[in-house]
Amino acid sequence: MKNNEFKAILFDNDGVLVDTERLYYQANREMFRAAGFELTPEIYQQFYLRQNCGAWHLAEQAGTDPEKFPAMREARNKSYSKLLAAEEILIPGVLEAVKTLSARYTVGVVTSSRRDHFNIIHRRTGLLPYFKFVVAEGDYANSKPSPEPYLAGIERSGAEAESCLAVEDTERGLAAAVGAGLKCWIIPSPLTSRQDFSAADAVLDSISDLLIRLK
Repeated sequence: MKNNEFKAILFDNDGVLVDTERLYYQANREMFRAAGFELTPEIYQQFYLRQNCGAWHLAEQAGTDPEKFPAMREARNKSYSKLLAAEEILIPGVLEAVKTLSARYTVGVVTSSRRDHFNIIHRRTGLLPYFKFVVAEGDYANSKPSPEPYLAGIERSGAEAESCLAVEDTERGLAAAVGAGLKCWIIPSPLTSRQDFSAADAVLDSISDLLIRLK
């Protein structure tokens, strides 16, 4: 498919539109450290960004009482919310790109983010007016790498799968997009640059490259 034949652009959120993955890592690292388990960048990349299963099983193996996990999650989510509200997170060039693309394509977001975190993120980004729809946690049973989030996004876009482009930054996001029958372009983030993107239709350097290709 030629670029000008796309009808909808389905953006991942964290790492593509906003620089939040480092903050989620920080919140998780601090939570686990308080419980005596060290969440290294390597563990985070493998079990959060690749597999989306977390590191709870590793913390349990290291001696953390699983009965403490619910309270730990709550503390982590509160910490993450505070970081989102305080940090500058909009990736440079994203606002211009989304604003420009929304004039030509149906633009939506397909994310694994909790809805409350997504709302905090976009209170300050200025991006919400350009999204026709948002698919987030609660809109599907299984998160990425399952194709379910993207299948929901395709349905909400009103376009056929072959007319939609997914924009991702992780291996599991790529797997979800491919599983849903989508073309997928990758814009790696600093935390995901070493992942396997061999199944992608393109790997770009920045959001500006995406805009150049689709304008």
